[in-house]
Amino acid sequence: MEDHTLIEPFCSFIYVQNQNFIFSAILSIMTKKILLPLILIGIAVASYYYFFAPSANTTSTEQISVQVKKDDFKINVSATGELKAKNSEKIRGPQSMRSAGIWNTTISDLITEGTVVNEGDYVATLDRTEVDNKIKDALSELEKVQTQLEQAKIDTAIDLRGIRDQLVNMKFSMKEKELEVEQSKYEPEMVIQQAEIDLTRTKRDYTQLESKLDLKKEQAVAKIAEIDAQLKQLQNKLNVLQTLKKDFVVKAPKSGMVIYSRSWNGEKKGPGSQISGWDPVVAELPDLSDMISKTYVNEVDISRVKKGQEVDVKIDAFPDNQYTGKVIKVANIGEQLRGFDSKVFEVVIQVNEPDSILRPAMTTAVDIQTDLFEEVLSIPLDALHTDSISFVYRKKEDGNITKQEIVTSLSNNDKIMVDYGLSDKDEILLSIPDNANDLSFTYLEKAIKDEIQQKQEEAAKKREAAMLEKMKSVKDENISGDSENGDFIIIMN
Repeated sequence: MEDHTLIEPFCSFIYVQNQNFIFSAILSIMTKKILLPLILIGIAVASYYYFFAPSANTTSTEQISVQVKKDDFKINVSATGELKAKNSEKIRGPQSMRSAGIWNTTISDLITEGTVVNEGDYVATLDRTEVDNKIKDALSELEKVQTQLEQAKIDTAIDLRGIRDQLVNMKFSMKEKELEVEQSKYEPEMVIQQAEIDLTRTKRDYTQLESKLDLKKEQAVAKIAEIDAQLKQLQNKLNVLQTLKKDFVVKAPKSGMVIYSRSWNGEKKGPGSQISGWDPVVAELPDLSDMISKTYVNEVDISRVKKGQEVDVKIDAFPDNQYTGKVIKVANIGEQLRGFDSKVFEVVIQVNEPDSILRPAMTTAVDIQTDLFEEVLSIPLDALHTDSISFVYRKKEDGNITKQEIVTSLSNNDKIMVDYGLSDKDEILLSIPDNANDLSFTYLEKAIKDEIQQKQEEAAKKREAAMLEKMKSVKDENISGDSENGDFIIIMN
């Protein structure tokens, strides 16, 4: 009998190893064909529940609270504008274009904007085509009149010579008539009388012919004087046109930096632009030491903007620089400008700080401070709720929430002032709590609200009176370019 003591464990080991190999092969196949898609599906489902499905541990509204604080409260009107020199020297084309019958002309060439020029330096050239045509017409008309003058002189000389020849012949006739009278004294009386009558008629004709000669001379002098005056007028016109042609080369009236002017539609003038005889401005030489910002305020906000109000000015090109300003002019009449849905009013702001880096046409962001209240209570607009009355959700010391009625006054873009109903120790919610309908309401007494309202009205009158006094302190100023077209277009914030 053979000993199987060592063989059986060895066979068992072989059997187990075969089973493991088969199981591993099956597992590998299943992993590749079945488990991999299942794993991907599981990851997708888990991601959905993790990122999108609501958590059972979170509430529908998170209660965020803020502390009521006392602080300075500013009310601003914000807008964007454009820097402009308060005073500038206009670089004009010829002033006599209209007198020469030239109503418009084109800028043929213009030096680069920002170029620094000295007095008398070249700035621009205007199209001379029309003035050249007018000079040609004037020369042609002048030549025509000169010919007329020469012709009139020749005609006058011929006419006067003819009359003088007639006078000479008339003298001979008178001599003959005198001889006939002398010879007829021995003739019958009738013959004598006839000879005397012929002599008298001849003398009368001679006298009339002399008068005609004098009249012809006066007529010739007047005619020649008329033509000569016309000739001088045409010569003066030609001289004006020739001088005007020289002025079509525009030069700087003084030293400075050249800034392009704007046309009536706000576009900058440059080569190819038209200038009119009524306003032949080609460019400007601004005084960069005194700058203003021109802006336009919507008709909804203009009632709050007054002369004398302080302004914070920022320049888009230099965002880190801070400037201050003051409102020096508010238009009384609104206007409908391109790019605005409603009427706007021009507001001019004096920039207080001179700065050599400031240039005309730079975009400005202005905050006009219409009111300033020091150390007053205010809350975020998000915390204010209205339901026939104004209230907030106030958190009490014990942690409970109550609806607290408050009296508010003025507001800005972010906050609103609270005149009564809260203190600087209170804490309020920014959102509506889930149990808002179950919360109690803390009302204010009507007498207190009436008293607060009366105080608000009195304070408003005092602020208005103070503002009127401040407006009186700002004198009316004449700003260069106010009477001219070419206002720029800006967009409100």
